[in-house]
This record gives sequence, C-alpha cells and structure tokens, in this order.
Amino acid sequence: MELTNADSIKDELIASDPEFRELAREHGRYEQRLSELSSLTYPSDEEQLEEITLKKKKLAVKDQMHDIMLRHQRAGSVTH
Repeated sequence: MELTNADSIKDELIASDPEFRELAREHGRYEQRLSELSSLTYPSDEEQLEEITLKKKKLAVKDQMHDIMLRHQRAGSVTH
C-alpha cells in the first residue's frame, strides 16, 4: 500500500467507518499519553509500566486499523 494511497484510504475510513474512526481516536489518545510519559524526567515504576502497556495497546490498535485498510483496499480493487 503506497503512503499517499494509505493516507487517502485512512481519511476515507475516518469519514465513513465508525469502527475505524474510534480506533483512530484511541490511537491518538495513546499517542498523547505516551508523549506525556516520555517527557517525564524520572517516571515512577507505575508510569514506566503504563508506558510499556500503552505501547502494546497502541500497536494492537494500529494493526487493527491496518487490517481494516487492507480489507477496504481489496474491496475497492474488486469493484474497479
């Protein structure tokens, strides 16, 4: 999947697919919190654990989004 095509599919799915839109929001929330955690000079053990957990969750959400994008792309190529 080309980058510009991927961006186009992502934008289309955010506009039309509620599940994808929610995954994108969730991904953004994880990204925001990870940014906050990474800016801490001396994170606590709990914050370090939270960072590891959020990275895993963020990756899982990204994988789900990618799967939806691939299904969407395949469905589009069948009709064209």
